[in-house]
Amino acid sequence: MRLLRILAFPLAVLYGIGIYIRNALYDWGWLKSTKFQTKTISIGNLSVGGTGKTPMIEWLVRQIPGTYKVAVVTRGYGRKTSHPILAETDHTSQEIGDEPKQLISKFPDLIIRIDSNRKRAIHWLEKEVKPDIILLDDAHQHRRITPTISVVLTTCSNLYANDYFLPTGSLRDSRKEARRADCIIVTKCSVDMTPEHQQEIIKTLKLRQGQEAIFSALEYDDKLHGANPIALHGLQDQPFTLVTGIAQPSPLIEFLKSRGLNFKHLGFPDHYHFSEKQVNNIRKMGLVVLTEKDYVRVGHLLPNAIYIVVEHKFLGEGKSRFLKRLGIKKQSASF
Repeated sequence: MRLLRILAFPLAVLYGIGIYIRNALYDWGWLKSTKFQTKTISIGNLSVGGTGKTPMIEWLVRQIPGTYKVAVVTRGYGRKTSHPILAETDHTSQEIGDEPKQLISKFPDLIIRIDSNRKRAIHWLEKEVKPDIILLDDAHQHRRITPTISVVLTTCSNLYANDYFLPTGSLRDSRKEARRADCIIVTKCSVDMTPEHQQEIIKTLKLRQGQEAIFSALEYDDKLHGANPIALHGLQDQPFTLVTGIAQPSPLIEFLKSRGLNFKHLGFPDHYHFSEKQVNNIRKMGLVVLTEKDYVRVGHLLPNAIYIVVEHKFLGEGKSRFLKRLGIKKQSASF
């Protein structure tokens, strides 16, 4: 794999040139970007998946006071439809995408507009719904919109500052485009990360004046959910198969290993659509543990499957600093 990435370097250079030209056209004003009247918060990254955008959207939905009408705009990656859709609880992941399905399953009253044209989606929401806040999923590189607040996520183990363009690296946008973010969240950190380590990362990121870096870890639920829920410690003497179709399964694998559990791992690409044959084979594997995103996509076909939930846990004063940056007050909620 490493050799293939090295051989693909010329393609990465060409890709980078194309990205540079596109961003320059927006910077020079030759391509127009729209700023909307409604408060918009963009949650994005510079790389291809695996930074924790969907759990961050979920975290924000929980933190924003209920007195505010919140909407989410998302592309609905991996769906088999192409027209704009207002998500409903009876929609399938094939109709709206696995991440919107996960969101609507957890928050049945949440307004979720699925549209590849985010600008059109915001216009529709402002006309038909009139939300107070719109959360933009994976919108940092979508420069037709200028959000009120922009948040960029990057993983601790693969900082965008140390990465390179596709296909040699995993960057789909230029490292310098992080300057447009108001806040950088370094995700998937160790819960016991030292202040010294945090400072080293901040130096590596080379934040512009006014930016701040906030650190978070992944926190896995001690209870596995599904038709037959079970406490995580209940798996101590029960072998199982972990099936993942996500961009970066390694943190989950390491977490389960740290609990001394006996399992095999069967990995697939992000947003993977399982074939009927694959589903039948997985049914024969005994107990199967899925990620939540995989469960909304294929769990209804696997009576032997349960799933694990993951959330962001901010380190130190990160939670209060992040909410302050976003202008969110838990009690009075003045925006």
